[in-house]
Amino acid sequence: MKYGFIIDNRKCIGCHACTTACKSEHDVAVGVNRTYVKQVEKGVFPNTRRIFSVMRCNHCTDAPCVEICPVEALHIREDGIVDFDNNRCIGCKSCMQACPYDALYIDPDTNTAAKCNYCAHRIDVGRAPACVDVCPEHAIIAGDMENPNTEISILLSREQVMVRKPEKGTNPNLFYIDGDYQSLNPEATAKSEISLWGSQARGVGHYAKAAEKMMHSNDDVNLLQMTIDHEMESAYVNKTAEDPNYLDVLNGKARRVYDTPDKGILWGWEVSAYVTTKAIAAGAFLIPFLAMVLGYEVSDTTKLWSAGISLVFLGLTGLFLVMDLDRPDRFLNVLLRPQWNSWLVKGGYTISIFGFLVTIWGASTFFGWSIPEMPLLWVTAFFAIILAIYTAFLFAQAKGRDFWQSPTLPIHMLVHSVMAGVSIFALVLLIIGFEDWMVILKNTMVTAIVINLVTLIFELTITHPTTAAKTVVHMITKGEYKWSFWMLIILLGNIVPLILLFVIPTTTTITLIAILVLMGIYDTEKIWIEAPQRIPLA
Repeated sequence: MKYGFIIDNRKCIGCHACTTACKSEHDVAVGVNRTYVKQVEKGVFPNTRRIFSVMRCNHCTDAPCVEICPVEALHIREDGIVDFDNNRCIGCKSCMQACPYDALYIDPDTNTAAKCNYCAHRIDVGRAPACVDVCPEHAIIAGDMENPNTEISILLSREQVMVRKPEKGTNPNLFYIDGDYQSLNPEATAKSEISLWGSQARGVGHYAKAAEKMMHSNDDVNLLQMTIDHEMESAYVNKTAEDPNYLDVLNGKARRVYDTPDKGILWGWEVSAYVTTKAIAAGAFLIPFLAMVLGYEVSDTTKLWSAGISLVFLGLTGLFLVMDLDRPDRFLNVLLRPQWNSWLVKGGYTISIFGFLVTIWGASTFFGWSIPEMPLLWVTAFFAIILAIYTAFLFAQAKGRDFWQSPTLPIHMLVHSVMAGVSIFALVLLIIGFEDWMVILKNTMVTAIVINLVTLIFELTITHPTTAAKTVVHMITKGEYKWSFWMLIILLGNIVPLILLFVIPTTTTITLIAILVLMGIYDTEKIWIEAPQRIPLA
């Protein structure tokens, strides 16, 4: 048994009965939808038409949302339905990044993820999903695709169908008869304008948090209206800049006229900060470890500084991780109810083990315990490297974001950890006094900056297989992030420190170099995390 959907676009009239039935059946909050009808206009006046496409969870055979969920809140039933348990969900939003179809959202009432679950409670008692029952044109067909006698199985054998984003390899179980490319591909049309029916003021994701704060302020109505007006003005300015004929209905360009509300930036500054502090925590251990491996004498004072800095920034990493959760009260579920395929779980245990090992090393140094040091350090170094790079594998699981599928991302994050470690120790040694391995810091930083620049070049110039990834590259190098990228990251975060290391390697310039490098690392992570999230998925 394997359930699936067929949307017959020959019959759909865009009445939104499926949307309202779904909202009523599941008590879906205002501002979010489990299913909605996307509308796209095509043709040249007067020969135009409006295409209606029902959008919802595809109940994929290889569902990336299930793989990335750290607490098994999402799971695939034996009948193929991708269901969820909001009693486990921690609100990490990983599933929303992994879904290429933008099918999930954060419920503003429960702060947990939600989506179409095929009305599983109705299926279990022999009834059809609510959207199927209410559709006046029988444009939504549901049933067991493996039963040759069902309507859906007969249609699949007779009709030519298409799915959304087959290149993602998710094997979706939602099929369209007479599907339209401009309607099913989000990159084929521009985002719809802000309108009474095209957007919700409350929104979801991080924007919802900001809006809700304003709604509970002293002048909530005016502040909220100002936000809406600002968003409308920004959208109008951006659209007219991109397309001078934006308001010209005669130009024949396909355009969206009804769309899902924008979820905003799901992983905001907290994630950028956590990746940066994680890099510092790993690097603060790896740099003195490197000096010891190369045969230099490292004092107990430096070892204690290393352990202390690692633990402090590891604590900050955990803090930022918890801050980003929409259900921070459930953060322990990652460790107590783990789903081991998720790199969030592997990362959580890596953080815990690395912190434990560094604590043992620091305590043995402070109390003079007779523990074999080098074996302990080698094991700790292994977990430090995993700590530095595991987020790259988490981003790779987020299949919805094409730019994050870069094979160089682990190198990118490991190099950042080395640069961060050198920067932190350059500042520390100004306080406790320079040691004879200070030359290592200069050579390591020069090598790391060069590798970092080469890695950035590879990440941005290699052939990107999708237009979404190419759009992100354009945003970074020539679009809205170009000033931050070229001035803050390339020039101030890499080139200037490299020049100063060769020309004026004094204690004063080392302080400046350390600060510039750390700022460059944070700016890089912020752009690399934020820019791909600006690409619409549906």
